[in-house]
Amino acid sequence: MAERQSLLAGGWRRVAHNKRYIIWFYVLNLALAGLGSASFSSQAHDYLDHSLLSERLLHGFDLDVLFEMLNQPEFGPTHASSVASLYFVLLFFIATALFLPGVLQGYASTYRLPREDFFRACGRNLWRFIRLLIGAGIVMGAVAASLFGLQDALLKKAAESSNELLPPELQFASLLLIFLVMSMLRIWFDLAEADTVLSDQRAVRKSIGLGFRHTWRNLGRLLGSYVVTTILAALVLLLGLLAWIKFVPSSSVTGAMVLSQLILLLLLIPRFWQRGIAVDYYLQNMVEPVANQPFMPSPVSPPVVSDVPSTLISSTPPETQGA
Repeated sequence: MAERQSLLAGGWRRVAHNKRYIIWFYVLNLALAGLGSASFSSQAHDYLDHSLLSERLLHGFDLDVLFEMLNQPEFGPTHASSVASLYFVLLFFIATALFLPGVLQGYASTYRLPREDFFRACGRNLWRFIRLLIGAGIVMGAVAASLFGLQDALLKKAAESSNELLPPELQFASLLLIFLVMSMLRIWFDLAEADTVLSDQRAVRKSIGLGFRHTWRNLGRLLGSYVVTTILAALVLLLGLLAWIKFVPSSSVTGAMVLSQLILLLLLIPRFWQRGIAVDYYLQNMVEPVANQPFMPSPVSPPVVSDVPSTLISSTPPETQGA
């Protein structure tokens, strides 16, 4: 019966019981983004204080004005601010590898995970997660490069055809196939991460192998759940952009800021939902069942009956010898 439970419902239940993790990661993302953009903000501030372009950016955002500002020689090179942003992107990558084991441990717990246990899981699995993420990056990078290279070759062949509809149809089909393949790889390594943390597996290669086998064994359920959450994320983004266009005037910087941050916060929910799905699948299918031993009462030994007549047993204690 446990295997028939919906992964979407089980994953959502785990996310709903641990909403604080989403808030923590949002605050971490916002803080690192603010620090990463501080260098560019300072550079733009120094330039706009002495430029008429500031009048065109004061009451709204104009993309053409931004590009014009970046092309001005007085603005200076943006290499330093770009490098600073990349450093904070790398820092967020490391922070994700550090805190995600605690999130998975919290999702698997039937109670509110104490702070000590959360950080204990983070520290114990840090190096394991870094190895997993490096392995996932190598595999996904190689597969994505191969698929996009194959797509370019097919599109060049299709361009030589007399059918004008073939190139766009082929491009849509190939992008759909790439999305499905990359989702399968994501499922594979999500299951490996869950096994590494929840089974305290030090040999990362064993978790990768186990995740690969279970991905193929239940590909339909897992891929369907991940595709549904991805579609929901796309709908959140689409509705957020439509709301921005319809309800936020171009002169409202505050409104644009609030709505954009709300969209980013909501986009974190499908990502954590997928982690909850991986944990729920792990607990349903990847945990070794513990065999219940039937209760066997210990045999009762029969009472020992002495053959010595009771009259031969002296009831009086022996005399104690004097000193």
